[in-house]
Amino acid sequence: MKRIADSTVRRLSIYLRFLEEFEGRGLATVSSEELARRGGTTSAQVRKDLSLFGSFGKRGLGYSVPELATVLRDILGLGKEWRVVIIGAGKIGAALAQYRGFRQRGFVVVAAYDTNPDKIGRTLEGIEIRDMTHFEADVEKKRPEIAVLSIPTDDAQQVLDRVSRAGIKAVLNFAPVQLHASGDMTVKTVNMAMELEGLTFALTNNS
Repeated sequence: MKRIADSTVRRLSIYLRFLEEFEGRGLATVSSEELARRGGTTSAQVRKDLSLFGSFGKRGLGYSVPELATVLRDILGLGKEWRVVIIGAGKIGAALAQYRGFRQRGFVVVAAYDTNPDKIGRTLEGIEIRDMTHFEADVEKKRPEIAVLSIPTDDAQQVLDRVSRAGIKAVLNFAPVQLHASGDMTVKTVNMAMELEGLTFALTNNS
């Protein structure tokens, strides 16, 4: 498959959320202009993004809402259930484990791990927090596709290497550090400080 920019994938996710909103309102069609207005982009960008995956919509009629929503779910891999493990059951990890929106999008948390004896054995939304000593054996049984790292910076690379050796190929990282992944692994880092800096940049430069 050709390389698709991360910014394009993010816009596809945004389009899908608006399409699902339109579905809920019973709307049959939507124009590229309306998707662009809602998504903060241009109609030309909407058409360019969608054209990377095929030909959709009809000139003058717009896009079929249910048809395009179905296509975007398939493109984004939301047509199946994805098994997720959370490593680090601190405040962020606990909040993620209890976030019910994951299941609505097909992401099922199958296990949570920590090294803190005070946390091991507790449950989060029915999920037992397991000792990391069980990680590899559990992965062999549960076969998760995605790992979420919500652990201290100093431990992140070592844990990522361990996740890679266990065979998990996709990681969402909340540790504010640049991690080095093997060639066949995809790592997305959520750096909340950088997101806030983007907001302060906008506040500083839009005045």
